[in-house]
Amino acid sequence: MDVPVVVTVRLIRSFEQRNYKPVVFQQVSLEQTAQDFMRCVRDDIATRPGLPPPFREYRYDTMKIIHQAHGAKTNELVMSLDDDEKLILQDDQTLRAAGVANETEVGFFRKDDYVFYKANPKTTW
Repeated sequence: MDVPVVVTVRLIRSFEQRNYKPVVFQQVSLEQTAQDFMRCVRDDIATRPGLPPPFREYRYDTMKIIHQAHGAKTNELVMSLDDDEKLILQDDQTLRAAGVANETEVGFFRKDDYVFYKANPKTTW
């Protein structure tokens, strides 16, 4: 049975400047694919009130699990750079199969930015 859950999506504009905005999504079906969920998030943030235009218009293309409810948190301020194989959501995978559960926090970012930052993880703050 598919029980809708709450997922927090951290919209990450810049890893170097720690520029991100958390957005809470309720009634999320874990049976949808990661690709479908990303499309829903993009559609929602395009018109969400109170979200600055730079966050609305950014070309997000990748999601990664940041934190599970009742789990250990990373020391990284924006997102952990570890376990990409396990934590990055695959487009055709259901959210449940990817490990998303109630009160999971996922990062939504541009993969090119992440790869660049991971190669040289320095902040400009």
